Amino acid sequence: MSLHLSTVALRAALVAGIAAAPVLFGTSPAAAQAFTPDSAIVQGLQASVSNVPTVSAEALKGLALAHMQYSGPPQSRPPLAIQLDQLAQINVEIEFDLNSAMVKPASYRTLGAIADAMHNPVLLGYKFLVVGNTDATGTREYNMKLSQERSDAVVQALATTFRVDPRRLESVGLGQEALQDTRNPDAAINRRVQIFNIGSTGVLAP
Repeated sequence: MSLHLSTVALRAALVAGIAAAPVLFGTSPAAAQAFTPDSAIVQGLQASVSNVPTVSAEALKGLALAHMQYSGPPQSRPPLAIQLDQLAQINVEIEFDLNSAMVKPASYRTLGAIADAMHNPVLLGYKFLVVGNTDATGTREYNMKLSQERSDAVVQALATTFRVDPRRLESVGLGQEALQDTRNPDAAINRRVQIFNIGSTGVLAP
């Protein structure tokens, strides 16, 4: 599992109240081989500022669907989103069965570490966005559907198996519309999960 703090892209149109942030999925075998403890995940997801853009999974989904109108090679298409700042994120690799949203057992250790981080007092007051992306193998329509199902599966596992309050979690799939490496659209780097800290939840009732 790879982990880093970063800023990510946001369309200028989203800043005005319907902001959205891409977060992506991985199916690489490295997921079962590398592991980051929850202390490092806490550090990665800890918000550096309190005033962050409002993020909407629904708005991001709308952008992804609209982005599907662009044809031509991926590197010639406009970016899905640009200049989304001030959101802490982690990148993780989650393994799934081929063409399936079934999380492989080897990835439950990773999901458990993420959940432990979300239960940490440092992060208890925050909400998170899970976004799934695929590479460009397969049709864009199929990848959009599969990435949403996989994103939903991660959220469901966090909420049920690991007891993260579902009110703290949002899910969206972007298919192949936000490739990390547009010059190599079938590369494994494009298949990843990102989890974003999207700001304070306010006070949640028990």
